[in-house]
Amino acid sequence: MQVDLYSKDGSVIGQVELPAHIFEVEPNEHAMHLAVVGYLTNQRQGTAKTKTRAEVSGGGKKPWRQKGRGTARAGSIRSPLWVGGGTIHGPKPRDYNFKLTKGLKRLARKSAFSTRVSENNLMVVEDFSFDEIKTKNMVGVLQNLNLENEKVLVLLPQADDVIYVSSRNIPGVTVYPADKVSTYDILNHKKILLFRSAIEIIEKTFGN
Repeated sequence: MQVDLYSKDGSVIGQVELPAHIFEVEPNEHAMHLAVVGYLTNQRQGTAKTKTRAEVSGGGKKPWRQKGRGTARAGSIRSPLWVGGGTIHGPKPRDYNFKLTKGLKRLARKSAFSTRVSENNLMVVEDFSFDEIKTKNMVGVLQNLNLENEKVLVLLPQADDVIYVSSRNIPGVTVYPADKVSTYDILNHKKILLFRSAIEIIEKTFGN
């Protein structure tokens, strides 16, 4: 499919072809849901832990005799019923790893790209860089493209430290190499600013 190609000054300088098998598929909501759940789940460390009554220090001695005091029976001051006691059924260290098949991951990313294209929220820009690291340079480009105050995902053909550092202090703007982007990243940003040469990188990532 043909979309407009913009310069960093905000003017349309031509058109560019987006591969239909990536940017024009029928979005699969279930695949995108699984990809997002998997991404967020895999961010969890799984190190949360509480101590059971066997692990809490103290409580080795019976606090008072079994009978004759008129109070409830007690065998340890570290009972879960007592303040300072152990925790019942608390969290234990665990692995939250959530695996998806390669085919499902690819389908989810294609669906996410296609969703943004169908919403007219994907813009293709001619490749550019800056002579020096300055936030105002990137702010100017976003203003020219009417993307200021938007949550924007900038996809580069390869890592560019000048653009990355010039963008990192702008709220809502995230910069990624195109072959490293996830379904979550695409769906977590309303607008996508795609460098022209990044299209070929994405196409190689997906293959035919």
